[in-house]
Amino acid sequence: MKRLQRYLPILDWGKRYDTETATSDLVAAVIVTIMLIPQSLAYALLAGLPPEVGLYASILPLVAYALFGTSRALAVGPVAVVSLMTASAVGELAQQGTPEYLGAAIVLALLSGLMLIIMGLFRLGFLANLLSHPVISGFITASGLLIASSQLKHILGVPAQGHTLYDILLSIAGHLGDINWITLTIGVAATGFLFWTRMGLKKLLLGLGLKPFLADILTKAGPVAAVAVTTLLAAAFNLGDRGVRLVGDIPSGLPMPHLPAFDSELWLALAGPALLISVIGFVESVSVAQTLAAKKRQRIEPDQELIGLGASNVASAISGGYPVTGGFARSVVNFDAGAATPAAGAFTAVGIALATLFLTPLLTFLPQATLAATIIVAVLSLVDLGAIKRTFNYSRSDFAAMAATILVTLFFGVEPGVVTGVALSIALYLYRSSRPHTAIVGIVPGTEHFRNIDRHKVVTGDRVLTLRIDESLFFANSRFLEDRIYALVADKTDIEHVVLMCPAVNEIDASALESLEEINHRLKDSGVLFHLSEVKGPVMDRLKRTDFPEHLTGQIFLSQYDALCTLDPLTAHISESRTPKKAARSDVWSGPEI
Repeated sequence: MKRLQRYLPILDWGKRYDTETATSDLVAAVIVTIMLIPQSLAYALLAGLPPEVGLYASILPLVAYALFGTSRALAVGPVAVVSLMTASAVGELAQQGTPEYLGAAIVLALLSGLMLIIMGLFRLGFLANLLSHPVISGFITASGLLIASSQLKHILGVPAQGHTLYDILLSIAGHLGDINWITLTIGVAATGFLFWTRMGLKKLLLGLGLKPFLADILTKAGPVAAVAVTTLLAAAFNLGDRGVRLVGDIPSGLPMPHLPAFDSELWLALAGPALLISVIGFVESVSVAQTLAAKKRQRIEPDQELIGLGASNVASAISGGYPVTGGFARSVVNFDAGAATPAAGAFTAVGIALATLFLTPLLTFLPQATLAATIIVAVLSLVDLGAIKRTFNYSRSDFAAMAATILVTLFFGVEPGVVTGVALSIALYLYRSSRPHTAIVGIVPGTEHFRNIDRHKVVTGDRVLTLRIDESLFFANSRFLEDRIYALVADKTDIEHVVLMCPAVNEIDASALESLEEINHRLKDSGVLFHLSEVKGPVMDRLKRTDFPEHLTGQIFLSQYDALCTLDPLTAHISESRTPKKAARSDVWSGPEI
């Protein structure tokens, strides 16, 4: 039963589901449904798909996540970044508006879902840790700018094209003479209204005496109001005949579930983009889920999240949708509205299904400029230019990775941007791991503590060199350690003992063990004994399985203080006689130092 609960978390939280919890979930579902309807239409437009596909992608995926997901507040559905990546991937294979384009988007969702499920079954959630936060932040910022710029054509009412910032802006500049001023008026007004509802409406309503809950719902309904007003205006003044591009007829009803046909050539062409969408979608989703879970002292299972998101994408493909993931904005709204379990998502799915059945005929006159305004307002919240400055001040290497990801995404496209970000993340990890932090340490007077000689006033002797390594030893950094010790011994000819202090070493792999044996052998030839100190229990257990301790020319000490007292008792005695108080007064050491 426990094994089944691991894969079906609903069996756990469902046992405690009661009327109070159901009420909280229903209230949250009503609010999220209001927010999700215009978002789903808009993100489908961003993906180059018919608007109803956005609604299809917001029904069964929510139900699937309610069954398999572990987050109590995550709301799954179409999101901006994944919609952009879908348009980029599918646009390489088919023309927008064709059945082939829609079919490729459905296959992309299915492939992404299957990959996520396989990764979850093999517990590969840790792979997401290989993407550094600056790289993810840079990619999302660049994607936000790219998405916003891609929607300018709908605001202006011009037929611009392009998948990079340069191509989009160049294409728009070439069509400035074709601006439809009615469309521009609608787009600018809708954008301004949506920014105002987000920034100032709630404060205004609270000032008018409305209760916070009602004020919050009215604020969240801002996009719905924009959709309703602009649709009525377009219908009343027949704006479609005056050049304003409208959504047009949306088929009412729900699609019959079916699996896309197998086409080896198409599946192979979409395998790479599907993997990128899976990784990016998972990283975005699990970050949101962990943030919200921490606020209520709950926990999520990253490996089960892979399965939950995978099932959602498979469900999206079966119902004629496209790739989905957990969205930040709607999840936060779901959380703030009081969602207590994933059942809130299932209730939201019912709301979206009812809207698909009964409301779609009302959206025929909806201007595309209104949906573009919805996207622009939503994605600009993803743009965090302050993070660029913060990263620059903190780490130049992280800034370089972040800047490269942003520039490649903006000027070469989404997929090259993701690949660059992943490659830079792995390269940075390997570079840092191959050059671990090390420090020559000495004893702090009057204590048994050892610190870096470059940072603290410590006592050292002429006969013993102690090198502390602050990372586990493995194949990528074992050679670095060899070179570091040989260089130090070459510079200090009076050295008789080298002690490798290992308080931060959690593992020594076979390559690193060979390096230690080589260091031991070469120091022996130089007349220097090699010792270890402060070796952790699990590491010591593995060393005992080898003959390394027997061939070690020196000893393995329990503590570095024991090593100093044994190998250089004079320096240990001097350090004991010097108290920090005396040191502060004189600021001069007269004992033997290196």
